Amino acid sequence: MSELHERTALELHQSLQRGEVSPVELATHYLERVERLNPEVGAFVEVTGERALERARLVEREVPRSRPLWGLPLGDKDLQQRAGVPARFGSRAFADFVPDTSDDLVQAVDAAGAVSLGKTATPEFGLPSYTEGLSGPPARNPWDLGLGAGGSSGGAAAAVAAGLLPFAPGSDGGGSIRIPAAACGLVGVKPSRGRVPGGSGLGSLAGLGVAGPIARTVADAALLLDGLIGPEGYPAAHPFAVRAPGDDGPYLGAAVRGEGRFQLGVLTESPWDEGYDISIAPEARAALDRAIAVLDTGRHGIEEVPAAPEPGYPEAFRTIWQAGAATIPVDGEGLELLEPLTQWLVERGRALPARQLAEALSWLSAFERRVIARFASYDAVLTPALALTPRPVGWYDARDGERNFAQQVQFTPFTSFVNVSGLPAITVPVEFTAEGLPMGVQLIGRPGGEATLFSLAAQLERRLRRAPRHPALW
Repeated sequence: MSELHERTALELHQSLQRGEVSPVELATHYLERVERLNPEVGAFVEVTGERALERARLVEREVPRSRPLWGLPLGDKDLQQRAGVPARFGSRAFADFVPDTSDDLVQAVDAAGAVSLGKTATPEFGLPSYTEGLSGPPARNPWDLGLGAGGSSGGAAAAVAAGLLPFAPGSDGGGSIRIPAAACGLVGVKPSRGRVPGGSGLGSLAGLGVAGPIARTVADAALLLDGLIGPEGYPAAHPFAVRAPGDDGPYLGAAVRGEGRFQLGVLTESPWDEGYDISIAPEARAALDRAIAVLDTGRHGIEEVPAAPEPGYPEAFRTIWQAGAATIPVDGEGLELLEPLTQWLVERGRALPARQLAEALSWLSAFERRVIARFASYDAVLTPALALTPRPVGWYDARDGERNFAQQVQFTPFTSFVNVSGLPAITVPVEFTAEGLPMGVQLIGRPGGEATLFSLAAQLERRLRRAPRHPALW
């Protein structure tokens, strides 16, 4: 019999339903791993062991087994507020903040029967695409502890990749689920805009942020997304948690079946190309080529997406990102507690004229329409997940905001425009480099097209025929 953490979330779900393991036994197993391995990985910033065991006992006694995440452990990203648990937002400015109410997403996973083990690490207010900062140790990549786990859901990804959790919810406002998932060799899903309760701790200017799953397999990601949404009529369903018309039930079915032939586009240019020096590393290109070859065996139609430069994108997106930082509820002397990058973003954002912000929002709205029209002839569009290999801890310039922003763009040029467009996307691990680092690809779907993405990702996962592979610390 395999150890509990070696099983997929779906296998654990089945074991729980059959009574082969209890929620308390499962929580205890994962808490022991967290205690032993988290000091190396930095995945959790707050472990709520006693509270988790109390919750597991309550789930056993009072929560119906029919709830979609019954008894399964997970962690709350530290942008999400859980009543009675510190919510630091990755910032020294909120070191002592303990909320007395829980966010929608936290309420949703509780109502689905999950058991939270604590808070997973995030960079300050979830703004950077890496999880390093002054408030605590970095979230490290379990495949190489000298590398970062990506961000901003870096703690969640590090926890799943290290076997400290079977899966975890994250939030994605510019790639914050897909970036760490790709860096850590995991599946990450950014749902369509409005699919689940909003996922940002700061609100969501321009509708960028959305919550979604990080998991080791496509089916596990679908299981968690189903739990976040809830089946029709399920009392935890949020008013904004909706399935597209025509969806035939939970996404887990699409992920398990992996059926269908589709028309695919391949995209290797990004809307950042006009403003930054973007290059695709050989390792990223090799993963993309491998995915194309594997999907081609499924007799899908595959063609290059024609180039369509967007020279206005870098300025418009930067404006929105800075304006979002302007809303951070820190003033006066508290600003000195913010990290240099955050200070730069806040200063720039609060100095923006209203007209410039309005013009950027208008431009991005038109960009959304252009992207959806451009992709309309494809069931999904395939891109590299990341342009570079996972970055070393300390690689980003922590003091020069302009250079830092450029570094983030160069690492992750294929993610933010998906948020602007409101489209769903999934990252899937494909290859390992010669150094043993995971590399993946991203599939972008039509509005409300999550079921197609799960079908395609399942086909890709199945046809890759990769034997289970885990980091050395596993």
